[in-house]
Amino acid sequence: MEWIALAVLGLAAAIIGSVMGLGGGIIIVPALMVLGGYTELLSGITPQTAVGTSLLVMIFTGLSSTLAYMKQKVVDLKSGLLFFAGSGPGALFGVWLNSGIDVASFLIAFGVFIIIVSFILLIRHRIKPIPLRPGGIKRTFREPDGTIREYGYEAWLGISIAFFVGMFSGLFGIGGGSLMVPAMIILFAFPPHFAVATSMFLVFLSALVSSASHVALGNVDWVYAAALIPGAWFGGKIGAWINRRLKSDTLVLALRVVLLLIGIRLIYEGITGL
Repeated sequence: MEWIALAVLGLAAAIIGSVMGLGGGIIIVPALMVLGGYTELLSGITPQTAVGTSLLVMIFTGLSSTLAYMKQKVVDLKSGLLFFAGSGPGALFGVWLNSGIDVASFLIAFGVFIIIVSFILLIRHRIKPIPLRPGGIKRTFREPDGTIREYGYEAWLGISIAFFVGMFSGLFGIGGGSLMVPAMIILFAFPPHFAVATSMFLVFLSALVSSASHVALGNVDWVYAAALIPGAWFGGKIGAWINRRLKSDTLVLALRVVLLLIGIRLIYEGITGL
């Protein structure tokens, strides 16, 4: 029964994570901690092990959903690689922080910030993206009705934001999409579907770095990972399939709700230590 619970957890987390570009770690980490108090299989699991195992699983969620999104032609690979130049080092820094600091107050502050981001998404149409200077990176895309639109960003700003996203990924095992997707939509005018798909590519790359560090630190339980990975792989594909059928406004609404729940959970975790 415990093995089935882990497989279902991997599937559900991957579906939700890949639909909104969040990765799924924000669900896996607290679920493992809660299950640790009720099942013999997970008894004694530590926060570091939960985070490390979650990041290993997100390699498969990220790869599976990225391949599915690439077939839909909504992954901005060049932007993803550029953002990884920031998120990769940030992930290593986050892993280092995870092993040596008391993150309770940081969790509360981060939770409040995530809730604020959720409300900012409500008025995103009234917020103008950051103006591009000459030499900035510009992309074009075609709407389903044939309309050509643009989005873009300054390379230094994209890399800087990605660094902090990677740091939060390595620190909390949450994948980083909870910040990167809103940033791409609000600041850089990414179409929501492109933002989600590119975020999952970034989740995959960042998880490779973060999980390797956690493996070296002994923070990965391979038995838990083996139970979670099959569901995560198929969940990534299912999530991409669902995402394709959602309208942009519906996708952003779902993202807002999930971000609100994430913020509340982080604040609760920071206050109670659970």
